[in-house]
Formats: sequence, structure tokens, C-alpha cells
Amino acid sequence: MMNAKEKQTEFIKGYLKPKLKDEGFGTSGQTWWKNKGDFFIVINLQNSQWNSKDELSFCFNIGIALTDRLKDSAKKKATYNDIITNLRESAYLSKDRQKHKYRQDGWLGYLLTDKTDLADFTNELRFDIENEILPRLNRLNNLDDCLDYYKDFEFWGENLRKLINNMTNK
Repeated sequence: MMNAKEKQTEFIKGYLKPKLKDEGFGTSGQTWWKNKGDFFIVINLQNSQWNSKDELSFCFNIGIALTDRLKDSAKKKATYNDIITNLRESAYLSKDRQKHKYRQDGWLGYLLTDKTDLADFTNELRFDIENEILPRLNRLNNLDDCLDYYKDFEFWGENLRKLINNMTNK
């Protein structure tokens, strides 16, 4: 029987990495990015520091990184530290997906245990990713789309607006 850490590794290797690759994302470790020209969409998987091999909780940090501000001098990849609109996956989920059997007991977001049915877990996350998160991210095609989406998240939207205005006023 697989422990929780092995199940998470299998979920990442068997579903998440291939799915995000099919969607045009590059990857390094547990961070994925997609170049959209003026900005990158960034998805970062963050594990809880309190995880054990038999029970673990993780979340996704998701947002955009402005190409002009990337730490990578070649401007080819974005990292977690480049994210300007750093929101967790819940910001991209509809109200009825905020809590489900793998999102109600996790102290960080999602919860996996040694007793979790991996196929069922993968199906639940597949729904969140393919029907909720990616459709919202795929509507971000230019900086105006980003400003429109993130305006509802006051701090992040305002910060993004200021940074874009600074870029365009140079």
C-alpha cells in the first residue's frame, strides 16, 4: 500500500505534470509556468511543513508574473517568487468546489492520507483543475484580461494595476 507522499508523487507524475504540459506549461520542480507574452501564468504546488509520509496537505499558489519583472534574465521561465497576484487555488474555484472530500480537512488546501483512494482523489482534482482553475486561467490572454480578473482581489488587483502602469509609463 502506498503512503500519502507516494500517492502525491504519483498524482503529480501521472496526472498533473502531463496535463499542464498538454496545456503548454513548462516546469521546474513543483512550479509550472506558461508564457503569454507580457506575462506568465504560474502554478506552484506548496506542501505543508507539517506533512508526514502518511498524511499530507498541500495547496496551489496561482497567479501571474510580469515578464518585464522576471528574475530569469533570459525571460524564459517564471518562479513562485515572480508571482505578482499570489492567490491560492480557492480563488479560482467556484463556491461549491471550495469544500469537498479532499478540501475540507486539509490544513493547507487538499488532504491526502495513506487511506486516500488515489483514483478518486485524482478525479476530484482533475475536476478542479480542468473545469474550474484552467478555464479561468485560459481567459487571461493579455494584461487587460489580467486587470479585469484580479480587480476583485483588492490588494493583488491594485498591486498589479500599479505595476502595469509603471511599466507602460516608462
